[in-house]
Amino acid sequence: MPPAIVSRCWHWLPRWRRRFTNGRCRCVPPWSWLAPRRLPGAGSAFGPDFEAALASPPALAVGCGRRAALATRLLRDRGTRVVQVLHPRLDTGHWDLVVAPEHDGLSGPNVITLCGSLHPVDGAWLDSARAQYAHFANLPSPRTVVLLGGRTSAVRFDRGAFEVMAAKLEHWLATEGGSLIVLGSRRTPALIARLARSYWADTPGLRWFDDSDGANPYAGALAWADRFVVSPDSVNMVSEACATAAPVYVAEPGRATGRVRAYLDNMLRRGRIRAQGRHPEPYTAAPLRETSRVAMLVLDRLGF
Repeated sequence: MPPAIVSRCWHWLPRWRRRFTNGRCRCVPPWSWLAPRRLPGAGSAFGPDFEAALASPPALAVGCGRRAALATRLLRDRGTRVVQVLHPRLDTGHWDLVVAPEHDGLSGPNVITLCGSLHPVDGAWLDSARAQYAHFANLPSPRTVVLLGGRTSAVRFDRGAFEVMAAKLEHWLATEGGSLIVLGSRRTPALIARLARSYWADTPGLRWFDDSDGANPYAGALAWADRFVVSPDSVNMVSEACATAAPVYVAEPGRATGRVRAYLDNMLRRGRIRAQGRHPEPYTAAPLRETSRVAMLVLDRLGF
């Protein structure tokens, strides 16, 4: 299967998500309350643009999340082949294919499972980012990229967890030197951002937490990392770090519970990640890239 076709298949997903979260196609009450379950008049749930799509349905539609799952159900009734990403919380027979992470525990004849999450990080993506952020080559090695999330219902990543992680990083820097690229996310508390800035104010590298720090250098950080330290709350961040060839150390994975814990335990058993320790203990890591594999399975199952 030509890589360009595989890549195009999964470019449909972000476009689909944008379409159904913008102002014109947002799913509205009462249909949004019970989506993907159908209520009378569900064809009007997404507004006139979607009603037009129902009148002239596409050959293939990809949806992600429970509201989009209602849209793909409606399109399937009109003859569209549909792929639903993430557990739709209904019988999977309502869709042609369902793509779900292993840690969701979903199975069935039309279910494709993957380890982690879908994302664009592959060799070409990283090569492009390395070229765009070529100045990162000037940072002292080892370049440690720190990806910070925040507290969730499943993971208690708070100030105490950050302090433990930071103390181990300080030991790494004291014994090995190098640089730190510290990146936050929308969930990172302002307090942790302030602490990260003050703790490593004199350490080579950069800190990014929001647009006030300039353009997000996430792609460049992934491309130039010699190793990663990732907070244990985000399957997406761990998955994207693991798509590189760099070792990935997760800060106290035992803090995670539920499905996130199941994912991290699986990755530990695979040997693709390790718990962050006082010493980094380098290891050889093979990139884990599930998106292209899943895309080829989808194309094959649907006969494209």
